[in-house]
Amino acid sequence: MNWQSVARGVGSGLLASVLAMGSPVHAANEAETGELLVKLVQAGRVVVTENQVLINDASKGDKGFTPQVFEGKQIAKFKEKTNIDLSKPDGSSQTRLLLLLLEAGKEVVEENQFKINKQGIGFKGFIPAVWGRLTGEKFGHKTGIRLKLTNMDYRYPGNKPDEFETEVLKLFADANYPKGKEYTRMTVVNGKPALRLMAPEYAVKGCLGCHGEPVGERDITGNKKEGWKEGGLAGAISLVIPVK
Repeated sequence: MNWQSVARGVGSGLLASVLAMGSPVHAANEAETGELLVKLVQAGRVVVTENQVLINDASKGDKGFTPQVFEGKQIAKFKEKTNIDLSKPDGSSQTRLLLLLLEAGKEVVEENQFKINKQGIGFKGFIPAVWGRLTGEKFGHKTGIRLKLTNMDYRYPGNKPDEFETEVLKLFADANYPKGKEYTRMTVVNGKPALRLMAPEYAVKGCLGCHGEPVGERDITGNKKEGWKEGGLAGAISLVIPVK
């Protein structure tokens, strides 16, 4: 399927254009849409993680990790999580948003092929967090939905939590808060109603090479390790979704 043609069919790239093509995504199911967008981002990050050794293989040139290969793997991972098959879209406005996010992630892989396939260099800097950030930026340009990765220990300035995100990150860090539970709130952003959704993320073993201990030691990216522990809070995926 030509996802680029699907994206072009949406129109101007604004959320209003997406909604105009089908039934509006009202507040009643904005939260469900947000949860699915989070799961699709998580699926893409898992794909990058599972192919990190291949990406960083200095002995190989062409890795075969093409945008098409990435897309297929992301669709499969997402289907495992949700039982939704994006290779067979149903035409709903919700699915159109998911396809735009899928397309954004695919474009990021396409634009980074020169890095991924560079022979003679090990660490390429193309890691799950970078893919997620760039994908979120592209998705925002396409839809008007803000999608970002955020953490109190942010490294990229654009991931700095705002006041709302800081409040919720502190909530997630509270031992009494149910682990893994997403947080949603209807609010006003730039004078317009919007749903804010945050999904907590937790450190897995693969995170600790860059973010674990000892605190302050330089990791492979040149940044200082934060001292994360496996299973501990590692930030959140944050969404701001305009509401009709």
